[in-house]
Amino acid sequence: MRELIHLSAAQQGGEMPNNTLLANVPVDLMYQALETEKGGVQIYTTALRLAINKDLREEWNKYLEQTKNHVQVLSEILTALGLDPDAETPGRKVVRYLGTSLVKTMELASRCADPQAAQIVAAECVVLAETKDHLNWELLGELAKQANADESALLTPAYQQIEHEEDEHLYHTTGWTRELWMEALRMPAVLPPPEETQKVDNAIEAAQAKKSRTANVKTNTAAKAKKASAR
Repeated sequence: MRELIHLSAAQQGGEMPNNTLLANVPVDLMYQALETEKGGVQIYTTALRLAINKDLREEWNKYLEQTKNHVQVLSEILTALGLDPDAETPGRKVVRYLGTSLVKTMELASRCADPQAAQIVAAECVVLAETKDHLNWELLGELAKQANADESALLTPAYQQIEHEEDEHLYHTTGWTRELWMEALRMPAVLPPPEETQKVDNAIEAAQAKKSRTANVKTNTAAKAKKASAR
């Protein structure tokens, strides 16, 4: 992973030419990860303005604070590797454009849609952003395995802490998005979603939680029917 830290002086603190992208994939990934987190701060800030469910707002507020910390962690890693956190790469530009587009999408929804629909758009945008974020950290974890001792000492602790949080961000918000859509479709919804109540933090648990919602819906329907008949 030598190319991760051995860059020319022109590439540090400046703009990386497009034709060096493939030669500096590890570096570009680091910058993409940082830009994804920085965009995530803006995405959560905007999404919170559209969140009308109290539990969802609480969840996203927590994720916003965690994402701010992720920005700090990645900035410190880049600095420790001798890289300028403000340097541009081709991939970073694309990631910034994607994040800005998601923010603009939510802003459009806030102007054109009713509050319930706008909240769903916000949830979908968070899922799209967190899908990229989750992949970044999965790849950084793989990168850490191939790093030299000094680089691994920087990347591995960050991966172990943050990847777990990214699992929660992605799987929980996916559950929220599904259940908010179910509610909008006037179909039985489980809110908060089972991904949250079961504290899901990996793909297997997410699949199990999604499957368990059927039982939750039946239980909730039976309880409502019993309550109605007692009146």
